[in-house]
Amino acid sequence: MALILSIETSTTECSVAISDKGKVVVYEKLFLEKSHANLLTLAIESVASHANIELADLDAIAVSKGPGSYTGLRIGVSTAKGLCYALDKPLIAINTLKAMADEVNCFNTHNMLLSPMIDARRMEVYAALFDADLNEIKGTSAKILDEHSFDETLESTNVLFFGNGSNKFQELVQNKTAAHFIDNVSPSADAVGRLAFESFNNGTFEDVAYFEPFYLKDFKATTPKKLL
Repeated sequence: MALILSIETSTTECSVAISDKGKVVVYEKLFLEKSHANLLTLAIESVASHANIELADLDAIAVSKGPGSYTGLRIGVSTAKGLCYALDKPLIAINTLKAMADEVNCFNTHNMLLSPMIDARRMEVYAALFDADLNEIKGTSAKILDEHSFDETLESTNVLFFGNGSNKFQELVQNKTAAHFIDNVSPSADAVGRLAFESFNNGTFEDVAYFEPFYLKDFKATTPKKLL
């Protein structure tokens, strides 16, 4: 057995899963915004109960490392690290965009390139580009979208775009036949669990003491405007 608890908190949604050898046993997803801090621990207890296991039975803890929401990632990683310390289990970190690509790949019947996008406000997204084998073609970056984004790639191949940042790109490239889109795709813990099993088999673990989320951009706090 290789029981892995996976945690995904990189966007407004939150999900947890328990997988055995990469196959999901129990999965829960919460669609309530800002629910991470209040409900994440309860969701973990719930999936463990439904899987009929104790948390001590787990072989590893996996977490979606980012990019994504600063607050969401901080909560997810802090929870994962706390469990690793308490249970003496290894930590596995999975790139959020790669997990999204893995989730969509089952629909990729024509072996198109995969470009997951997470909204980073205004016309900016966190994006990457993978082939159908999930090999990284273009690394994760913060990208400001315009009508010429991905021009070079779209001239030579079909690309499947998805994620909550892809909607605004779809409006810019409506006339480009090589650009394809899938709606309603968000990061999920079940995909994190599948990829985490590969890392588990390879012995690819993080240093729990020093691991930090992949924020990609520095957090900038804003001061609320004073009421007149």
